[in-house]
Amino acid sequence: MPSAESGVPRAAAERHAALAAQLRRHDIAYYVHDAPELSDGAYDALRRELEELEAAHPALRTPDSPSQRVGAPVQTSFATVRHAEPMLSLANAFDEQEFLDFDARLRKRLDGPAAYVCEPKLDGLAVSLRYEQGLLVQAATRGDGEAGEDVTPNVRTIRNLPLRLEGAGWPEWCEVRGEVVMTHADFAALNRRAEAEGSKVFANPRNAAAGSLRQIDPRVTAQRPLRFYAYGLGGSSAAPANSQQALLRCFADWGFALAAHIEPAADAQACIAQYQALQRARPELPFDIDGLVAKLDDFALRERAGEVARAPRWAIAYKFAAEQASTVVEAIEWQVGRTGALTPVARLRPVSVGGVTVSNATLHNIDEIRRKDVRVGDTVIVQRAGDVIPEVVRPEVALRPEGAPEPREPSHCPECGSAVRRVEDQAALRCPAGLDCRAQRAQGLIHFVSRKAMDIDGLGEKLIHALLDADLVHSPADLYGLGADTLQDLERMAEKSAQNLVEAIDRSRQTTLPRFLFALGIREVGEVTARQLAQYFGDLDALLAADPEALERVPDVGPVVARQVANFFAAERNRAVIDALREAGVTWPAMPAHAAVDSPVAGKTVVLTGALEALTREQAAERLAALGAKVAGSVSGKTDLLIAGAKAGSKRAKAESLGVEIWDEAQLLALLQGAEAAGAPDGAGAGDEDGAG
Repeated sequence: MPSAESGVPRAAAERHAALAAQLRRHDIAYYVHDAPELSDGAYDALRRELEELEAAHPALRTPDSPSQRVGAPVQTSFATVRHAEPMLSLANAFDEQEFLDFDARLRKRLDGPAAYVCEPKLDGLAVSLRYEQGLLVQAATRGDGEAGEDVTPNVRTIRNLPLRLEGAGWPEWCEVRGEVVMTHADFAALNRRAEAEGSKVFANPRNAAAGSLRQIDPRVTAQRPLRFYAYGLGGSSAAPANSQQALLRCFADWGFALAAHIEPAADAQACIAQYQALQRARPELPFDIDGLVAKLDDFALRERAGEVARAPRWAIAYKFAAEQASTVVEAIEWQVGRTGALTPVARLRPVSVGGVTVSNATLHNIDEIRRKDVRVGDTVIVQRAGDVIPEVVRPEVALRPEGAPEPREPSHCPECGSAVRRVEDQAALRCPAGLDCRAQRAQGLIHFVSRKAMDIDGLGEKLIHALLDADLVHSPADLYGLGADTLQDLERMAEKSAQNLVEAIDRSRQTTLPRFLFALGIREVGEVTARQLAQYFGDLDALLAADPEALERVPDVGPVVARQVANFFAAERNRAVIDALREAGVTWPAMPAHAAVDSPVAGKTVVLTGALEALTREQAAERLAALGAKVAGSVSGKTDLLIAGAKAGSKRAKAESLGVEIWDEAQLLALLQGAEAAGAPDGAGAGDEDGAG
């Protein structure tokens, strides 16, 4: 309640507080419990009275006021928000055996039974809500898992979401994770209104929810019928519960809505039974789901199970069978990827599959085309694998037009005309032209500028194609010669955006050797392998001179990867690109060969938690990895060191209970500064798992 110093009369402040409390209670009754206690007219009268009080006394308009659900002023863009704890993805199981294999792996790791909580896998947009002292202060999308977009003004408009937590027992601060969805009924009403107004209709509820939440004008979001369902906790100052079931009870007490059909499961068979029950209930549910999520219930056991690079080991998404539809193949075209691989794509007569209009589907490779016997003109069954990736299941041969020819594998690249080669013992066809091929050049540039490579902010796929169309860029080195005046001539590039891009390109000249190697796009070299190569050789020239035998001495580098790396650096065109990048001023700190063997954290398992001020957690992880540390995501009995930033929560408590050594940010910085003074490596490319390079 505003103080006397605010100039608000006591009676007005007390009436406002009473109205706000009433409106919050009725919002929960209506939007969370579907049990309204007031008529719409009575509710509107209370709201009007509250808004009139705030108009007369603006100091009453607090961030948690029910009036704030109408939408804030228009935003110009979405700021970036770094999550206190990463928003991990989930591994998928697409059939019963894959789910049982997951359960067997988990029980083996735990050396005992695994009890689960089963939840419907909501098909919406994941968001993270940060509450401080019970008040919603920030909302962010998942983004890349480490950081997302700030959508706080838009999220405030969601009616079933508490702007201030109810009840008691919530931490000083916490991140509540959940899904923003739109019900089938609300989606249908939204599209009917759009049709009546002559505006764009949405393809499905998920697209409608995602599009509504990312409106630049939050007042538009306020008019969209979005709902939020809580399912997990990110970072927090203290652990409010020790199990998933207890956490969900906390969420309900705090005023959050929970999805229907959440059930405990004593074992894998009980999960399978719940999966089957959800499948039967799916057509009657008010919102879209695409499977079941099974989560280990006990949080202590989750710590023991740990996580891999992007997903926890203690949870899995058991996906429903893909929805299917019938359509016609109108053409088969070949697309060229970054590494020159040619992939056949079926161009389809547009068809709705699971609420999404599908007009293209992958055919994988020529052997797959022949195995399935897909031809132009065929009527085919199409599905979205895992409800996501469109693919051709099979042709209806009985409906095939007479004389439909078998597709032939291309003899020449459809982009540059080079003679294609078939990779030995593989189904892949490749264009050998490298950067001389426009398609490979475009995909290579997209990879080169990506966040975990050279990290050139503002240089997206459309702009790269515009640069190629204007004949301004032929190789990555050409990016460093671009000026603001040249960029301004491109469509949709204004003076300010052009200058910002030039500055971003200039900043990327200072990088690390692992990032540089990853950015080159060497086949089979992902982030981890790039870091290992950099740490082993320490110097690019030493790596350039290495033969396959020397490359195989690098940890986890086998004959295939060694051959790919050696072949890449042996190619004259690739050497020319590297030389041009160096001449353009791309540089990185020196790294001694076989780096960091004498560092205090070499060989130790280190976990980062809380907020760091001097650098991001990703940057800290890069530099610790360069010093030989293994950076993990969760605290366990194998953890050697926890580095705790501000507002460290449950991980710190876990580390203290296990007797793990704990450092603050000052100790981390002292370590890094000492390493610099001693000439140790300054950084390496943060990596999770290798991808095709």
